[in-house]
Amino acid sequence: MSALLEVHNIHTYIGQFHILQGVSVTVPEGSITALLGRNGAGKTTTLKSIMGLTPPQKGKIVFAGKEIQGLRPYEIASLGIGYVPEHRAIFTNLTVEENLRIAERRKGDLKRKADFIFSLFPDLKRLYKLPAGNLSGGQQQMLAIARALVPDNRLLLIDEPSEGLAPLLVRELMSAIRQLSSEVTILLVDQNFQMTSSLATHYSLIDDGRLVCSGLMSDLLKEPETIRRYLGAVV
Repeated sequence: MSALLEVHNIHTYIGQFHILQGVSVTVPEGSITALLGRNGAGKTTTLKSIMGLTPPQKGKIVFAGKEIQGLRPYEIASLGIGYVPEHRAIFTNLTVEENLRIAERRKGDLKRKADFIFSLFPDLKRLYKLPAGNLSGGQQQMLAIARALVPDNRLLLIDEPSEGLAPLLVRELMSAIRQLSSEVTILLVDQNFQMTSSLATHYSLIDDGRLVCSGLMSDLLKEPETIRRYLGAVV
């Protein structure tokens, strides 16, 4: 697989705090790549650095062969990167339809993508005219992901999609993300290691703002001590 996204040794500051201290991530095209680490390790900051929301002061970010560090967030998005932020950030006073329509990059994007979106998330078709604030937490998460599917994105950055969801909804979400990966490359952040390890083919593990290791998920699963030490999980 060729790399769609390459993050090379980025250093990102938030105020006076040096959050990322040499993080590197490679996302092969057509893969689900998991960005792993404990709370506070720098995962969300890595996604925001890719999107230009917290621009790195050092290092290089290459998407589809083009360096994108230093570009504005809207310029990065226009290249084909969708961002599903932690806590969803949907507009609760707008309807499901309106939440999806405002994500259009070109007129008619929603119409072109509607069948695919509703095949992944049938609830959204049924709830299309309802205010998004009336949706359950799981339905709101589905809407947040669906919104990133409206324009023609090659890469999705998905941050903590299973947070706060019941186990049944997590399984439904896993199924949708797995189906989605046949159409778009995914960089996934989630504290649910059981979920991410069953979905992802590749991983990068960071700790305290530094890269620890990266590679195939199948190889990481053979290293239970590494998983326990850096993720507090048991396999």
